[in-house]
Amino acid sequence: MFLNLLNDGGPLFMYSILAMLIIILGLIIRAFFKGGDQKKYITIIASFGSFAVAFGVFGQILGLISAFDSIEAVGNVSTPIMAAGLKISLLSPLFGLLVFMVSRLGVILLTWRG
Repeated sequence: MFLNLLNDGGPLFMYSILAMLIIILGLIIRAFFKGGDQKKYITIIASFGSFAVAFGVFGQILGLISAFDSIEAVGNVSTPIMAAGLKISLLSPLFGLLVFMVSRLGVILLTWRG
């Protein structure tokens, strides 16, 4: 199921956002165990989270432009096909928002701990 969603949402964007999630989780864990000044970790985690959202929206826009080009070439498209395409286009920004929320939670925890 999860792999299908990653592939449906556009592998380039979805797997890149997944890599950002793994990096963010690693940075959060490292910051918790390293101690000391965590401002650098907080800044990097927040930056990766913001970039994940922007990258997801960028993927959605490119996908929609491609889809609208295909619709223009074909002509008339049924409503269910259009709805399915719009649903798929929302996967990469949704995953980017999920990664952003994880990064914000990490920043909140690190700030609260520090």
